[in-house]
This record gives sequence, structure tokens and C-alpha cells, in this order.
Amino acid sequence: MAKMNMLQAINNALDTAMAANERVLCFGEDVGIFGGVFRATSNLQQKYGKTRCFNTPLVEQGIIGFANGLAAQGSVPVAEIQFADYIFPAFDQIVNETAKFRYRSGNLFDVGGLTIRAPYGGGIAGGLYHSQSPEAYFAHTPGLKVVVPRNPHQAKGLLLAAIHDPDPVLFFEPKRLYRASVGEVPEEAYQLPLGEAEVLKEGTDVTVLGWGAQMEVIEHAVEMAEKDGISCEVIDLRSILPWDVDTVAKSVLKTGRLVITHEAPLTGGFAGEIAATIQERCFLYLESPIARVAGMDTPFPLVLEKEHFPNLLKVYEAICDSVEF
Repeated sequence: MAKMNMLQAINNALDTAMAANERVLCFGEDVGIFGGVFRATSNLQQKYGKTRCFNTPLVEQGIIGFANGLAAQGSVPVAEIQFADYIFPAFDQIVNETAKFRYRSGNLFDVGGLTIRAPYGGGIAGGLYHSQSPEAYFAHTPGLKVVVPRNPHQAKGLLLAAIHDPDPVLFFEPKRLYRASVGEVPEEAYQLPLGEAEVLKEGTDVTVLGWGAQMEVIEHAVEMAEKDGISCEVIDLRSILPWDVDTVAKSVLKTGRLVITHEAPLTGGFAGEIAATIQERCFLYLESPIARVAGMDTPFPLVLEKEHFPNLLKVYEAICDSVEF
């Protein structure tokens, strides 16, 4: 075991994958000698050469189109989108090519070797174009997998699982935790299962669900709630697509209450899909309406970033309201 921050864990996962398989390639804007804007790919070009870790033009549609072609020919590309906010020029490539390539060819061809890395979320004073959380856009796209780690151990294990998965994976990384989240990480290769949620804490009164950087907010909100005598069950979803319906439903059948929180705006956020599914599965067991705590329905404001966030007080209040309903 070694102590790493999330960036180091991601870098270690890429290094591990590239060392094990010469078909693994890393590319994107400034990922070469510069190591990426956050340094997630530091030293990979020096170690594996310019043919396996290299810069691309500043054209996201081209990055993913190029990655699709490489994956279709048997390579294992790990494409970096510098910020998740920049992924939208590549939207057509991802939803109409990456996700559908296997299906339109009757499984004769696929781009399953493709992993797309993208730093997401606020908390770094990034303003409008460096703070968005676009996971819900892609959760509506069959053929993709969408994964969000919360700490260094998950970052390495889930990224290695994504690289080895037979389907294309979008890997959203909570950038405000890149250096803030530090933990013990195995130095050897390991994988964590995609599509499986993790129950971090068992409880009896209310289920509190989130993913990525929002899990840190949940942790502090739950500490406050438990001082009031509220027993919270905490679940990290980890995978948005596919998401672990059974684990969440089992928890809600026990607690009778559910609070879901994410950074993305409320309207159209993935919490709505979770809420709809859980009320279908658990309707007769619900003791209160399913609560959603999310970002505001506005473009991400630089000056009012803290007010825009679904912070610990908002989550705490939702927990209390759910139990007191």
C-alpha cells in the first residue's frame, strides 16, 4: 500500500495499464510532456514514448473520433477531455458513434476498448466553463458506461476496470478532490466492479445517496444528523450507468426514506431517474417523499459558487425534513 492523492492514483492506474498492455494509449490536450493541465499523465510520455502518450489538437470532436477509430482497430485508447465542460463538441461522436458502434454492426465491430477521462464539477472557482457536472446527459445513452470515483482507492480500481471493460466508459473525475483526497492505495493492479454501489455506512432511519465529490458533503451532513439521533445509511453509487438499483432499493425498503444529492442542476439531473425508479420499486414502503438536493437551475456562477452548491447544510436539512415528514 502507498499513500496517494487522487491524481497520483489515476496516474498510477494509467502507468499500470500501459505497462501491462502495449495497446493502451493515452492522448488529449497537453497530456504529453506537460502531463495534462492537472498533471494526471505526468511522466507517461517519458516512460512509454510519443507514440503511446501524445498531444492532440484542441478539437474534442476530433479527439473522440480518433479514439473511436483506434478502438475499432483493436487499440485500447484512454482519451482525456481536459474539462468535462469541453465534452459537448464531442457529444455526437460519443452518443452516435462510441455508444452505437457495436450495435449498428451486429457486434462484428466495437469500440469497447475506449475509456474517456474528464475532470468534472465545481469547487475550484472555475466559473461557467470549468465547473459543470454533465453525467446525466450521458446516462440517457444506452451503450455507454458512466463511472464517478470518490477517492484515490476507487480512482485506481475503477479506472483499471474501465480500461479492461468490454464496453466504452466515461470516467468522470471530481477535480476538486484531485489533491484534497488522500488515502492508501494498493501498488499492484486491482479492479473494482462497475455497476455496483458501495454501502459506506448502515443505518435505519434514512438512506442518503450520492457519488463522486458529493460523498464528502454527505459524510459531514450525516455527522450532523446523527448528533440529532438520526440513523443514516450512506451509499456511494459509483456507477451512474448502469446504476445499482438493487442495492439502493434494498436500503430504502429498510429505511423507508431516501435523500439523493448531486452537484448537477436539479432539473434533468440523475437524481430524478433514481427517484422515479425507487418509488416504483418501494412505493408502499416509503415513509416520506424522496428528496433531491442538487445544484441550482442556473449556469454555474463564479461569485456565488458556494450558494450554488448543494452543501452540507442543505443535505442536513433534507435529511431532517425527510425523517420529520
